[in-house]
Amino acid sequence: MLQRYIKKILNARVYDVAHETPLTQARLLSQRFSNNILLKREDLQPVFSFKCRGAYNKIVQLSDEEKACGVICASAGNHAQGVALACKVLKIKAVIVMPQTTPEIKVNSVRAHGAKVVLKGDAFDEAAAHARELMEEKGYTYIPPYDDEDVIAGQGTVAMELLSQFSKPLHAVFIPVGGGGLIAGMAAYIKYLRPEIKVVGVEPQDSACLSEALKAGQKVTLDEVGIFADGVAVKRIGEHPWEVCKDYVDEVITVSTDEICAAIKDVFEDTRSIVEPAGALSVAGIKKYIQREGLVDENLAGILSGANMNFDRLRYISERTEIGEQREAILAVTLPERPGSFKRFIGALHKRSITEFNYRYANQSEARIFVGIQVQSNGQGRDDLVRDLRGAGYAVMDLTDNDLAKAHIRHMVGGHAPGVPNERVFQFQFPERPGALLKFLSSLGTRWNISMFHYRNHGAAYSRVLMGVQVDTDDLADLKAMLAEVGFKYEDVTSNPAYELFLGN
Repeated sequence: MLQRYIKKILNARVYDVAHETPLTQARLLSQRFSNNILLKREDLQPVFSFKCRGAYNKIVQLSDEEKACGVICASAGNHAQGVALACKVLKIKAVIVMPQTTPEIKVNSVRAHGAKVVLKGDAFDEAAAHARELMEEKGYTYIPPYDDEDVIAGQGTVAMELLSQFSKPLHAVFIPVGGGGLIAGMAAYIKYLRPEIKVVGVEPQDSACLSEALKAGQKVTLDEVGIFADGVAVKRIGEHPWEVCKDYVDEVITVSTDEICAAIKDVFEDTRSIVEPAGALSVAGIKKYIQREGLVDENLAGILSGANMNFDRLRYISERTEIGEQREAILAVTLPERPGSFKRFIGALHKRSITEFNYRYANQSEARIFVGIQVQSNGQGRDDLVRDLRGAGYAVMDLTDNDLAKAHIRHMVGGHAPGVPNERVFQFQFPERPGALLKFLSSLGTRWNISMFHYRNHGAAYSRVLMGVQVDTDDLADLKAMLAEVGFKYEDVTSNPAYELFLGN
């Protein structure tokens, strides 16, 4: 199998649209982590991602009859732009089906390459289903994003360039994983030529389809996937990628949203480029691997797979970066409600800096504060802080890993509402497009009183809402049945400690 892929990679037609991207040293990261860290700059491709390689290699090899029929694909971003560029160069009609939630910047980019864009559905699966319908109806040729040997071979040219650019011993290559096309192509080439090099996949913790497949020894379908790193939000590894990955990927590292945000900042500080969340996965994986292994003086390479970032996501990313670097702790601390309490609390911090402080008077005896505090960038810094505060007599709850606290509560701290009985709290996720919030509210009906509401859009395809509803215990089943009918993804977070500490009755 490897020989087949090697032949396809060596014969791949990618350089009509792609170019050989540089392999550059991440100087600051290398110094900080005492290893030589190299970045393969696929964010510098004409469509700002590696996807043009596989798309072009697939399309250029179509028969004249298939080209004459035109091509179609479903994509929320990078694959769409790769297909559109390939078809522009080859003068082929291209139809791209994208979810209605796709940010306008990506839609406009695809249209700028001359492709016809069809917006359908709220998620990729709906767009893909519609693309299949159009393919059967109009006779278009379908171009898959990752589950195809020619697409995989096109992506494999990244490894071909990397090994020719760096001939010294290389400990490991870190590769972002979505459907598996990039890591399959690269693993095939690397393991055939330099089997001693480790191939390490990197996935978000909430979209780890390859990690779960390797654990199970077979492909698995995730119930749901996270949406932050939308470029790799895939529920099931592709059939063709799996045939390579199961034998030639050494391991998969999973990273959190906060760790991805920190990696985006790391890349910016070394390159002055802003990569998308999926594009920063390899750097997040490298940092985690070095810390886990205690690695020193090794050569490590990571693939910066894309830079199609929505500008309005940067505020959210900046918010989460310090936590991702383990340089900030988010705490709930109880103080006595009397003059001088805050000053004494500052003294107990032993000159640590406060990054955030939220407080609202609740009662005459005690105050509960939501506070962010700078700590040392190691796992111990947070533990030392909590221990110091508890030793000074403060009741402390560590909320650093509490997503509800970071996404909603920090923006809502305003005190308890004792006059609101029977409050249940739900966190919703709904597709972000014009009129979505109005539709969401209209769908809820008027039977139950909304007692709390916080809406947050951070530039992604989906927005998040935290909502309190007054509902008697006897009516709870009816409310949940109505929510299920509305169809938005949700979870009951009434028992979340961040809500109980700062907002609950």
